[in-house]
Amino acid sequence: MNLFDIIQKDNAPLAERMRPTTLDDFVGQSHIVGKNSLLRRAILTDSLGSCIFYGAPGCGKTTLANIIANTTRSNFVKLNAVSSGIADAKKVIEDARLEKERYGIKTYLLLDECHRWNKAQSDCMLEAIEKGHIVFIGSTTENPFVSMTRAIVSRCRIFEFKPLSSEDIKNTLKRALTDQEKGLGNFNVSICEEALDHFVWASDGDMRNALNALELAVRSTSPDEKGVINIDVSVAEQSSQKKSMSIDESMYYDMLSAFCKSLRGSDSDAALYWAERLIQAGCDPMLILRRLIVHSSEDVGMADPQALVVATSALTAYQNIGLPEGKIPFYNAIIYVCEAPKSNSVVVAKEAVEHIVAEKKDDKVPTYLMDTNYKAQKISGYKYPHSYGGWVDQQYLPDSLKDEKFYQPSQNGFEKYLIRAKVIKANKQENKKN
Repeated sequence: MNLFDIIQKDNAPLAERMRPTTLDDFVGQSHIVGKNSLLRRAILTDSLGSCIFYGAPGCGKTTLANIIANTTRSNFVKLNAVSSGIADAKKVIEDARLEKERYGIKTYLLLDECHRWNKAQSDCMLEAIEKGHIVFIGSTTENPFVSMTRAIVSRCRIFEFKPLSSEDIKNTLKRALTDQEKGLGNFNVSICEEALDHFVWASDGDMRNALNALELAVRSTSPDEKGVINIDVSVAEQSSQKKSMSIDESMYYDMLSAFCKSLRGSDSDAALYWAERLIQAGCDPMLILRRLIVHSSEDVGMADPQALVVATSALTAYQNIGLPEGKIPFYNAIIYVCEAPKSNSVVVAKEAVEHIVAEKKDDKVPTYLMDTNYKAQKISGYKYPHSYGGWVDQQYLPDSLKDEKFYQPSQNGFEKYLIRAKVIKANKQENKKN
């Protein structure tokens, strides 16, 4: 490492300096890199195949990719999909091919923001991945099944990263405050527990956000007459650009619970009150909107399918408009979900089918329902519903599950019409038998 590299490292943001370099130091994601996990074994044995790391910002995707670079005995190249194109990728692939042919050394290619590549850019990778010229590691905050080309996704194993826990972030912040080599240990910092908790809460599971806010607070706060840098809640609020919650954690969850139960109980006044109380206490409106969307299906569901559309539209409107006008469609959706007829039949159906698939799954597809595109023999017996006026009596479940009923409409709202339609179908079926 030359002098320039040392200076550059010292001037790097705290989040970059504190980035773990080994699997033992890696924070969070125990579901994919825990002891004896597939991904951990693959990294340690240098046998990792092409994969995509998908998850929220600041949860360790790039960090784990860097750890792979430090752990494996292979070449490691990084590209960013925003600033690189087909020519850059082709050069990496050609260099990797020659390196493997001449020296037997494989190359990992990390592509940050991989969802930003279009189909033509992605397609240039396919042959290299299939022939093993490179091991592709994509990193993205977007769902790859939606945002990326199917050809690339089908050739990669997907690992979903979860937001980091409050405990993980808090422990890392404490370590950063005492680490004299990489962190802020050379500063004489005094931080109150409430300020530390605020950094954790304001980060919303994003480690990079939390560390950068902490560094800004320390470097921008003048020491007192004793040379101590005092970080209180006010400084934490300014540094994280997020107002501190004016209620404690227990009350926050109690109010959120009251909001959810008010939705379920069809009390618009109470739901509006608890939503506004939470917002004025410092709660992110997006969190309340996400709960509203869930309850539009959990508690309203098929009794009024439009509730989900209204709730989702309110979230989109708020994202595009913001405060204060964004609260109008937001509160419109709260009232709609409250006043809509209620049914939990969707949740009941979900739990029922999850249980059956886990305990009694049957993968024997009835012959007449099989895909005929790739089968040599001609398959017959399928009744095309439109040839019978839109519906025909026909078994769609496997034989062992043919009598299972997961979805049972309630007598409320739109579901009354579904029940009526089921009765009509049943009568038609009975008349045909007679």
